[in-house]
Amino acid sequence: MAEPVVQTIYRDPALFYWILLPITVLPQILTGILRHYLSTLLQSAPKQQAINHVRQQRSLMRGVNLRNNYQQLSPSSFAARKAYMIQAYKDGSFLAEPEMRGQPKGNPMADPAAMEGMMGMMKGQVAMMVPQSLIMGWINAFFSGYVIMKLPFPLTPQFKSMLQSGVGTRDLDVRWVSSLSWYFLTLFGLQPVYNFILGSNNAASQVTQQMAQAQMGANPMGGQDPDKDFLNEAENLEVLEHHCLLDGVEDRLLSSVA
Repeated sequence: MAEPVVQTIYRDPALFYWILLPITVLPQILTGILRHYLSTLLQSAPKQQAINHVRQQRSLMRGVNLRNNYQQLSPSSFAARKAYMIQAYKDGSFLAEPEMRGQPKGNPMADPAAMEGMMGMMKGQVAMMVPQSLIMGWINAFFSGYVIMKLPFPLTPQFKSMLQSGVGTRDLDVRWVSSLSWYFLTLFGLQPVYNFILGSNNAASQVTQQMAQAQMGANPMGGQDPDKDFLNEAENLEVLEHHCLLDGVEDRLLSSVA
């Protein structure tokens, strides 16, 4: 049986210094560090929430924690907490704005917190998209069409379109990587490097986290209507049947020792 032919391509060693190294260090690492500090400068200082909104948010979490950890409570303690939380949820005692209960939701565009969250999200998108667009144009202009490295492990043909962008050769071994593909690989794989240089809480490639923070800032409860969230949690507590982890612990202990 004939052995498969090993495909060999002779590359100029200078490609490492003039293409591979610049694509890795200059556009990716240095731009990521610049994007981190730019996002830090554009980020506005978080405003302290009003005490009634904090109480509203924590009260909903209190009911969720009661459902998740009720097995550790005695029947009397659970019954007292359950009755108190259900009554308070139905009465709207924890609402930040009880006078707005039952009224239609206002326009979110008129909410200053929502507008501030949207502006923070737009700043994060600008800090991410503008540098990447410039770098992509620079790489397309100067480094398109180069084959710069070969991976040391075999791959299936399905990876060919991902690893050989900008190289229009059908019979090239899938392990060869083009300059454009190397740019995209480093774009999505340098988060550990950013964590090492800038720390885990960096803004180099965390646009999704910034969008989530903007949405949380616009709506601290995470739902459309806090009153509906409270009523839903009250229903969840009503159907909850209690059983304690210590029920029958004496018999279980004796059976394990015997």
